[in-house]
Amino acid sequence: MQRYFASSELHVDDSFTLDTATRRHAATVLRMQPGDQFELADSRGKVFTSTITDLDPLTVHVDEDITRDVELPVDVTIVCGVAKSQKAELITQKATELGVSRVVFANSQWGTARWEATRMRRKLERLQLIARGAAEQSHRNKIPQVDFLPKLTDAKKILADAKLIAYEESAKQGEAGQLIQTLSAHPRSLVVVFGPEGGIAPTEIEQLTAAGFKNAALGPRILRTETAPLYLLSAISALTELRKDE
Repeated sequence: MQRYFASSELHVDDSFTLDTATRRHAATVLRMQPGDQFELADSRGKVFTSTITDLDPLTVHVDEDITRDVELPVDVTIVCGVAKSQKAELITQKATELGVSRVVFANSQWGTARWEATRMRRKLERLQLIARGAAEQSHRNKIPQVDFLPKLTDAKKILADAKLIAYEESAKQGEAGQLIQTLSAHPRSLVVVFGPEGGIAPTEIEQLTAAGFKNAALGPRILRTETAPLYLLSAISALTELRKDE
């Protein structure tokens, strides 16, 4: 069943009107009609079956609470050095499908691409739409927030129970336990920094580790900038969701 998102709290038997973009998708793309149903997630992450009562504007009756927990047990923020081409869109889409809570992009010292302030608003709006679409497709209960930081080292301002740097030098040195050790402490929130194609500069590593970040390898291989965040989220799912009943 199709899933959409509402901007406010919902309750059973509410009548609720959705935004124009949702109406366009439901009525024009999916050709839904009054009487058809879809799932609607509200601002709290509650999910309800809803029945269309009118198409213009798109109005639904909120039928039944069908909420189930599909979010990662850890609130994960990924901070990614700005990369070339459309990699930010790929990271946003796939990280959303894998359960990320927040996606942050940042300019970095060794990055081969930079985002200029004059184009920031449009970029973030585009990425937020991608996150919304991916959350609908993957039946998330929440839409991740997409943000930008002027510098990669500004990640030290993000509050979290645990802080890591996905560092390729750690992989080369055979480090293997930091991610598992961190997750074994059952943090409620985790922020992880990833470098761009050029890697993370030593001065950036120094500033981040001084702020409490720990270097961690993501397996013995060197991963591309768009692959590493997806590896991390997959590993977190395997270690916290698939094994939680053991």
